Amino acid sequence: MTFLFARAPSIRIAPIPTARSISHSVSVSKALPFYLNNLRSTDQNDGKVLRMLMFGKPGAGKGTLSARLVKKYDILSLSTGDLLRQHIAERTEVGRQAEEIVAQGNLLPDDVMLKVVASKLESLNNRHWILDGFPRTLGQGKLLDAYLQNQNAPLSFVVNLDVADNVILSRISDRWVHLPSGRVYNMSYNRPKVDGFDDETGEPLTRRPDDNPEIFSRRLKKFYDSTSPLLAYYASSVNKSARLVTLQGETSDEIWPQLDAVVRRSFPGIRERASSIAQRRYSLGDPFAMEQEKRAIKRAAAGDGPNPSKFLN
Repeated sequence: MTFLFARAPSIRIAPIPTARSISHSVSVSKALPFYLNNLRSTDQNDGKVLRMLMFGKPGAGKGTLSARLVKKYDILSLSTGDLLRQHIAERTEVGRQAEEIVAQGNLLPDDVMLKVVASKLESLNNRHWILDGFPRTLGQGKLLDAYLQNQNAPLSFVVNLDVADNVILSRISDRWVHLPSGRVYNMSYNRPKVDGFDDETGEPLTRRPDDNPEIFSRRLKKFYDSTSPLLAYYASSVNKSARLVTLQGETSDEIWPQLDAVVRRSFPGIRERASSIAQRRYSLGDPFAMEQEKRAIKRAAAGDGPNPSKFLN
């Protein structure tokens, strides 16, 4: 099968959806956590707060890279799907409204999704965060921008993961996931410690039903139609607060050093978690790990590393 979805830089104009659906239809008996465990308060001495969105094609590594940031730094990961399910489970006003709309087989309007997101964002003050699952369309992006500007807490960072279509297509057959946590493994470059089982829980891994070429091609077209206008918006002069950075690579391991460096340079006030510091010190006791660290520092000093302006659209 031949796929004709090219990585063209041009932006295709597509109709802007006014609603979205819940990605999973599941019965909820208990609200899911907001991922606030083991987080410390942050002093924003430099005044720069990370309020971040990450975009990328299906399979580009958004989940893996976001998880690495949250594991290393004092950053909150906010999942729109989890927030929505929590509202439904707790029978909040917006939760009851959303449940009624879904029960009728209708799509959730953008303003309802904004209420779900805003209910959490308004309580974060100066905390660093990454928002997952919203916005997905240009209309949603403009709504979110207007809300954040009104809160005097504008979006500050947008990351676009640029992974070639053929690279993603070639590796989706090797992908396995731990559904409860969302952890993703790849048998080519990110194998679990024990094949078929999650590293942290020991529970079995499964394949995503949409990890096949035909379904992937449809998801890829949908991505181009909905996300290209969003990226054009964040790259335009209309967007005065958030910096759009494009990072290229074939795997999450290639992109991670770029992402890590650009976040540290752009937001120096972000604190590294104590567990991450301890792990880094331990790994530097390994001669191989130490040599890798030295090479990364040399590349950055020589200008081969991820200079933020280099990836700026």
